[in-house]
Order: sequence, then structure tokens, then C-alpha cells
Amino acid sequence: MKMRSIATGLNALRLAAAVIGLLLVGLKPAHTQSMNVGQPTAAKKGHVDFIADGQSIAANQPATVKLHFRVDPGFHINSHSPKSDVLIPTRLTVAMLPGDPEVTNVDFPAGEPFSFAFEPKQKLDVYQGDVVLTAHLKAKPGQHSLKAELYYQACDHAACYPPKKLPIEQPYTAK
Repeated sequence: MKMRSIATGLNALRLAAAVIGLLLVGLKPAHTQSMNVGQPTAAKKGHVDFIADGQSIAANQPATVKLHFRVDPGFHINSHSPKSDVLIPTRLTVAMLPGDPEVTNVDFPAGEPFSFAFEPKQKLDVYQGDVVLTAHLKAKPGQHSLKAELYYQACDHAACYPPKKLPIEQPYTAK
């Protein structure tokens, strides 16, 4: 019996050594991993673009600045008020630095109904194509820039992707 248990133990050790050897062959030291030196790296696309344009508003009185976004064809993002608590709403966080004009409100457009082919009766509230948010503010004369971050989750007909944060900067002049 002792001979059999020793043989079984040796076979187990040989198997473990073989598995460890295979694992080590598959691993590369950190210094030899591909770093794409000199090659552009592909950035993950968020499927939403911000389109900055120069805008003029009236100085020293309530005014609005338009924030233009474009959702890639074939994609949608949930509206700011999706129809389910499990869906991630689109949000805009405005950076307010000392001396910046105060943004008092941001209006989101109404979403449009959308349903997946596999569940046509469940209607979602989404944004597709061109989307314009309206920021309400009051600015002193001069050049200004509204800085913010759009938080959203892009989806296509088959899947939803991890939420993204898109930094934006919209220049405007108050006259």
C-alpha cells in the first residue's frame, strides 16, 4: 500500500509541475509585453460626441447657452429620466469655479420612445442622433467657457456598454 500511495503522490506532483510549466510558458515578463511604441493606440469610443461652437449671449441678463451632442448612428443613450430605476440616466455636471457665471438650470429635451426587437412592448425613453441641452445663466461682458461633464450609457441593438463621462467645454461671449 505504501508503494501505491507514493506512486500516486509522484503522479500528482508531476501533473502539478506540468500545469505550472504550461502556465509559466504562457506568461511573459512585464518588460517584454507589447507596448505599441510609436504606434497610435485606439481609444475606446464612447459613441457620443460634443460639438462646441462659438455662441454669443446678452450680458448681465438671463440667457441660454446650447450644448450640442451627437449620438452615433445605431446607438442610443437613456434620457435624463428613463422609465426604469435600473436604467442609468443621462446627467450633466457643471463645473462652477469662483468667478464663473452661475448656471441656474439645465434643460434636457424630451426623450423618444425606443424598444428592442426582442421585447417590443417595453418602451424606453432615449436620446438618438442630435441632442441639445440648454444651460441657463447670467454672465458679465467678456469671453467665457462653460465646463461640464456628461455622464451617460450608450447602447446599441444588442447590448449596453459601461457608462462614460464626457468632458465638455463650450465657449461663449457675453456682449
